[in-house]
Amino acid sequence: MSGLTIFSDQEPQQPLWQSRDAQAIGQQLAQIGVRFERWQADRELGENPDPAVVIAAYQHQIDRLVAEKGYQSWDVISMRPDNAQREVLRSKFLSEHTHGEDEVRFFVEGAGLFCLHLDGKIFQILCEKNDLISVPANTRHWFDMGSAPNFTAIRVFDNPEGWVAHFTGDNIADAYPRLD
Repeated sequence: MSGLTIFSDQEPQQPLWQSRDAQAIGQQLAQIGVRFERWQADRELGENPDPAVVIAAYQHQIDRLVAEKGYQSWDVISMRPDNAQREVLRSKFLSEHTHGEDEVRFFVEGAGLFCLHLDGKIFQILCEKNDLISVPANTRHWFDMGSAPNFTAIRVFDNPEGWVAHFTGDNIADAYPRLD
């Protein structure tokens, strides 16, 4: 189940607000300009679906985002516990960074923890199957895929070259709870 926990950026052990209710999560995140939605596939995907099948199942939702926001490209990424690069990738994503574009992710299956550093607070969003999150450009954040990542996500980009991170050098992520 999706979740949102809000902390002060000075008190990593004391949550200020928590919810598992998707509507309440969406309302809280909308206040800081973060889009959070729940999507449904228009067909059964089965286990380990081909990326083309995944895109086709959500094409109507992707088209809506593209029409609204002008995104230029999208793809599907899958990460499994047996990925030889999982520790290196997890470490990289756990470093606070920004992007010059929105970071848009839709979780087809599995889960990941987005952590946003805004307005003196840390917003930890547990995204699971059927969750879409759009982190606005230039938002300080990090992502935890867990020690045994197991997810498939659609990534949507402004930049046709895809994901470009600008690391802040701040180690704040080390102070906050991880996915596992």
